[in-house]
Amino acid sequence: MKAIVRLALQSAWARRLTLAIALFAIALSSAVLLAVERVRLDARASFSQSISGVDLVVGARTGGVQLMLYAVFHSGAATNDIRWESFTAIAAHPAVAWAVPISLGDGHRGFPVVGTTAAYFEHFRYADRKPLAFAAGKPFADVFEAVLGSEIARALGYRLGDRITLSHGMAEFGPEHGDKPFKVVGILAPTGTPVDRSIHVGLEAISAIHLDWAGGAPLPGLSIPAEYVKKFDLAPKEITAALVGLKNRAEVFRVQRWINGYRGEPLLAVMPGVALDELWQTIGMVEKSLLAVSALVVVVGLSGLAATLLAGLNERRRELAILRSLGAGAGDIFLMLLIEGCVVTLLGALVGVALLAAGIAVFAPVVQAHFGIALSLRLPAASEWWLFAAILATGLTASLAPGWRAWRMSLADGLTPRN
Repeated sequence: MKAIVRLALQSAWARRLTLAIALFAIALSSAVLLAVERVRLDARASFSQSISGVDLVVGARTGGVQLMLYAVFHSGAATNDIRWESFTAIAAHPAVAWAVPISLGDGHRGFPVVGTTAAYFEHFRYADRKPLAFAAGKPFADVFEAVLGSEIARALGYRLGDRITLSHGMAEFGPEHGDKPFKVVGILAPTGTPVDRSIHVGLEAISAIHLDWAGGAPLPGLSIPAEYVKKFDLAPKEITAALVGLKNRAEVFRVQRWINGYRGEPLLAVMPGVALDELWQTIGMVEKSLLAVSALVVVVGLSGLAATLLAGLNERRRELAILRSLGAGAGDIFLMLLIEGCVVTLLGALVGVALLAAGIAVFAPVVQAHFGIALSLRLPAASEWWLFAAILATGLTASLAPGWRAWRMSLADGLTPRN
């Protein structure tokens, strides 16, 4: 057996340039397959860790997935707002420990603006109940003060003390509330969640910038300077959603039923964990399709290996015939071709793993900045080991064809000159 392994390795080394092309193709296809699985796992982890420690998310009656999309991920638009009286009634429920209002609808250069209260920084949790932390500065305390997510500060180069203006709506170049600039007083530490891509201001600020607006446009001939807004009633009239924490987790179903049957206006309360699972299921088909395409790429790469070995058999007829004449059996030749294919597959898969690690080390910050997915440089997960084993198994299968072809070649076939 050792002699066959040594012969297979020496034969492969003699044709190293040809096999290197097949190895490179296998490495690239393996890296693509494992990268898709790594992105899927890390995206799901980032997705499920977007919010933690919140028992109920409350919004106007709509679908649970849509409510989570706009209330947690700040994507899409709410079907309706919640009256402030409804929010105060929910916050005053005996089972509710805390409630944080959220007002959405404005933006800054494509990033969402979250109108809320100081309780947001106290109660919001992400990942495994991690609280928000400030990389610099402090929470907003005045009307025209803003706290930036880490990604916004990094992408736009903002620092404490800078002045920014908000735009009406989420369009990157929408109409501006340019007469009421905000001062950056705080920058949050990175969380890997939608918080990083949000600007946080007080609910009074949302009311203030819309004092001289109506129907999504400024009122003609009316302009209220920023220094005079405190003379007006800035108490919020409506909010977009609310995050609710309960005194006792066991009360969640009772409070959820009470909110869903609230008589003041139609409301919907969803449990974040259940809604996130439902939301992930809706995009499950996409991840399966990506995985299927990547698996096809691996099959194509390994087909190249089989084609290379098969094409090389014609050139190796004399080599194999000499081995047969020296006493090697057909089974030995079959095993030698099989070992050769498996070694190339194993090396290609290992190079693919190395390429994936290098790619994550280089591009992880870019992926997090643009897509919000925190790719981690870690040991492969169980599902990734299974994919690695599947690549080797497929390589073994692809090597059977050249081995079988060599098995059928007779001694006379290799020693007979061909024109």
